[in-house]
Amino acid sequence: FRKRDAKMAAQAAAAAQAAAAQAAQAEAADSWYLALLGFAEHFRTSSPPKIRLCVHCLQAVFPFKPPQRIEARTHLQLGSVLYHHTKNSEQARSHLEKAWLISQQVSFPYVKFEAASLLSELYCQENSVDAAKPLLRKAIQISQQTPYWHCRLLFQLAQLHTLEKDLVSACDLLGVGAEYARVVGSEYTRALFLLSKGMLLLMERKLQEVHPLLTLCGQIVENWQGNPIQKESLRVFFLVLQVTHYLDAGQVKSVKPCLKQLQQCIQTISTLHDDEILPSNPADLFHWLPKEHMCVLVYLVTVMHSMQAGYLEKAQKYTDKALMQLEKLKMLDCSPILSSFQVILLEHIIMCRLVTGHKATALQEISQVCQLCQQSPRLFSNHAAQLHTLLGLYCVSVNCMDNAEAQFTTALRLTNHQELWAFIVTNLASVYIREGNRHQEVVGDMLHVWYPFSPSHCLRAAAFYVRGLFSFFQGRYNEAKRFLRETLKMSNAEDLNRLTACSLVLLGHIFYVLGNHRESNNMVVPAMQLASKIPDMSVQLWSSALLRDLNKACGNAMDAHEAAQMHQNFSQQLLQDHIEACSLPEHNLITWTDGPPPVQFQAQNGPNTSLASLL
Repeated sequence: FRKRDAKMAAQAAAAAQAAAAQAAQAEAADSWYLALLGFAEHFRTSSPPKIRLCVHCLQAVFPFKPPQRIEARTHLQLGSVLYHHTKNSEQARSHLEKAWLISQQVSFPYVKFEAASLLSELYCQENSVDAAKPLLRKAIQISQQTPYWHCRLLFQLAQLHTLEKDLVSACDLLGVGAEYARVVGSEYTRALFLLSKGMLLLMERKLQEVHPLLTLCGQIVENWQGNPIQKESLRVFFLVLQVTHYLDAGQVKSVKPCLKQLQQCIQTISTLHDDEILPSNPADLFHWLPKEHMCVLVYLVTVMHSMQAGYLEKAQKYTDKALMQLEKLKMLDCSPILSSFQVILLEHIIMCRLVTGHKATALQEISQVCQLCQQSPRLFSNHAAQLHTLLGLYCVSVNCMDNAEAQFTTALRLTNHQELWAFIVTNLASVYIREGNRHQEVVGDMLHVWYPFSPSHCLRAAAFYVRGLFSFFQGRYNEAKRFLRETLKMSNAEDLNRLTACSLVLLGHIFYVLGNHRESNNMVVPAMQLASKIPDMSVQLWSSALLRDLNKACGNAMDAHEAAQMHQNFSQQLLQDHIEACSLPEHNLITWTDGPPPVQFQAQNGPNTSLASLL
């Protein structure tokens, strides 16, 4: 027995030594891996980052022949670093593909789905969308037991379809995501899916589907009890959709209660502190937008409202605030949505500048939009029609009517957006009217065929104004008055101040031509008051000329002199701005109608357009 005990003791000691050796070896293996990982992270987060050294540390893992889990994770880390910090997309793709393949052989969901997500992003960046879509579908199919990744991949594939303008497929995926979120008990993420779907339905003008969907979203948002910042961000998303829906419909007055709620909501969010406690449901681990981005977005929709309503000083005030905030954010954040916000803000402030008589500044801002679009082909693709429309409006303001026609025609060719199309047609019709008889038949067709189908209250009101202008130029004054009174009725109903001012001054002009000086004065005086409030330099110029002639005809010498002085002041301001704008090198943009925006501009010798019509 003693011999047997001694033998068993010796075997036990040997086994213990072997176990200790294995433990030491495992500890050593963990040590070298953790050391390399630590060095890699140190180099990645250095200031400035030392990406080459980070990559070397991660590559040093492979000679140790690590387990598959570590191998897959290291490939993912290398692919991520190369994708985000270098231009070596080929190596990034190779590492991500290896991470995706290896991780499917072991149970490692984080690596598997992160690799699929990044790899599909890389494929899209390389214009290999046909490779990205099946990859995402496969990842979605096998991720149903991992709620966070299943939802995230559904969002990603829906976004990909949206970028391809396949909104039907995107809406279907968002509907699937909403139902999945409901099943896994995440009302928060269900609301995100539904609100995203609502946004796409608004883009498609499927209003019959939008209204019940937004009603459901409103109920979910109000009933959900969770993180206050997440709840308020859902409310902001919901209110932004409501406000933009009203603005797209041209309902500037009706939107005011929703816009006020939205502004109050963003003030509430700005006072809340980020909660570090993670949600208990992994499907809730999403944020719609960072607080700072939401603030810029609320500024943006406020600018859109102010522009449509004719509160141009307010629009400029909020644009300045938003652009200042954007500049700060872009120092730390390269998110593409910030550039989109910046372009949309500039588009609106450019229109404000043209109305307020600051054409030179507007032209420089158009050039700024061109530069932003040069940096992003996708941004240019999304805003090319708007850019040519702005150039058309600028051309009208400096009386380059042939160039204006070319710009508007180019813009029409580049868009299928219903409201933008109607806006362009409205302005093109006004160009044709000003050019005279050679376009009379075309204008008639445009006015009678297109406008009744415009979905926007604002654009329908503008259509009646243009029809009134057309009738005025043809000498059909009673018909013109009928159209302009319709414009006044519609613009007053929704506080469309610019349309009201334009309609009043044109009615005043018609009554002056007909010899009804009292009625003309009743129109022109409020037109001038409203134009001064906006302020609209063209309507002020027009109104002051009419007041001068009216008072002269009525024998009011002092009032006529005062109006003449106002007209002279407005004329000089517009003339000086006209000369400055036409002398800028950016003025050459008016000849650009094809391809990407030009990079460089040659200086003009001086204005090459007639100034007489300004005066």
